[in-house]
Amino acid sequence: TPSAVSRLRMLLSDPSHPQYLKVGTKKKGCSGHAYNLEYVSAPARFDEVVEQDGVKVIVDSKALFSLIGSEMDYVEDTLHSEFVFNNPNVKEMCGCGQSFMV
Repeated sequence: TPSAVSRLRMLLSDPSHPQYLKVGTKKKGCSGHAYNLEYVSAPARFDEVVEQDGVKVIVDSKALFSLIGSEMDYVEDTLHSEFVFNNPNVKEMCGCGQSFMV
């Protein structure tokens, strides 16, 4: 979303440390998978690079099928701010919303 692009542009703007945000999943939580975000300097061999409005994000090759079609958003309120995912592949989420099943 434009909100996520704006936030990522700010986070990745340091020209002395070129880096990417890598989006993936880890086996975790009561529903089986949780989103994982990390900074990396380059994509791994089979990772997918997605670009929107000049901002590049890497999708972990191992998570590609569970993330395909997802939309990444950035939301902020008075108590917290976070990236959230609107993932059409999710079949079930845990009660706390931190893990999901595809």
